Amino acid sequence: MAAGLSPGNVVSGLLEMRDFAQRLPGRVNKFLDRVANDDLELKVQAIDEQRLMAGLQKIANRITLGLVLAALIIGAAMLMNVPTNFRILGYPGIAMIFFLLAACGGELLAANILLNDVRPKDG
Repeated sequence: MAAGLSPGNVVSGLLEMRDFAQRLPGRVNKFLDRVANDDLELKVQAIDEQRLMAGLQKIANRITLGLVLAALIIGAAMLMNVPTNFRILGYPGIAMIFFLLAACGGELLAANILLNDVRPKDG
């Protein structure tokens, strides 16, 4: 910090401040002229709302599908203890159908994610 307070640095800083103060009225006038002429532009880089909403919709759909598949699995597991004459591979038929539907839905969801998702660009 002491090196920053050397006489050369202090004088340099004062010269820059003087230069800034001398040019300030011209800069303020330019700014006020643009405001008065309705020529002032403001550039804003905002998020792409449509892309954001499409991404959120995709996430919501996948969460909903996951909940439906989880409900099918839980329902099938609860039906495993229900005695019935209709059996598939020795297990209650309705429960096995639900398990197969959940497995197919899971496979379709995984295939959709692997095939259709956009990969992030490196760099």
